[in-house]
Amino acid sequence: MSRLQGTARADSSRPVLGAVVLLSLTLLGAAGLKSWRDLTAARGRERQLETRIEETRNGIEQLRSRIDRLKSDPAMLERLAREDLGLVLPRDVVIELPKAGVAAGDLAGSGPAAAAPAPAAPGAGGPPAATPAAPAGRPAAPAADSSGPPAAAAARAPLPLSH
Repeated sequence: MSRLQGTARADSSRPVLGAVVLLSLTLLGAAGLKSWRDLTAARGRERQLETRIEETRNGIEQLRSRIDRLKSDPAMLERLAREDLGLVLPRDVVIELPKAGVAAGDLAGSGPAAAAPAPAAPGAGGPPAATPAAPAGRPAAPAADSSGPPAAAAARAPLPLSH
C-alpha cells in the first residue's frame, strides 16, 4: 500500500507544480513585456534628446555668428541700438505718434508735430549716441532743428524705430 500512497502523492503534486511553472512563466512574460516597453520609451526619449541637442548646437552656432557680426559690423550695432534700446542720434528728429486708442477728434489740436520730418536713416553715419528714448508719457529734450514752439518740441517723446 505504500506504493499506492507514493503514486498518489506524486500525482497530486503535478497540478500544483504545473500551476507554479505557469505562474512563473506568466510573471516572466509580463516583466519582459514591461522591460520591452520601457526600452522602447527610453529609445524614443533618447531620439528626442539627440534632436534637442542638435537644435541647441545650431542655436549656439547662430549666436556665435551674431556675436562675430556685432563685433565687426557697426551698422548692425547701430540698428540694434535704435530698434531694441530706442537710442537716437543727436541730429535725429523724433516724432511722437498717437497711441492706438486715440479718437480722431483728439488729434485736431495736436499742433505741428505731424508735419515734422522723418528721422535719419540708420546707416547715415557714425556710431549711435548714448541718448536713450524717453519713456512713454515723459517729454523728451527738443530736437536741435525742430520747428514750432519749444513747448511743442518738448512734448514729443522719442520712440524706437520699428522693423
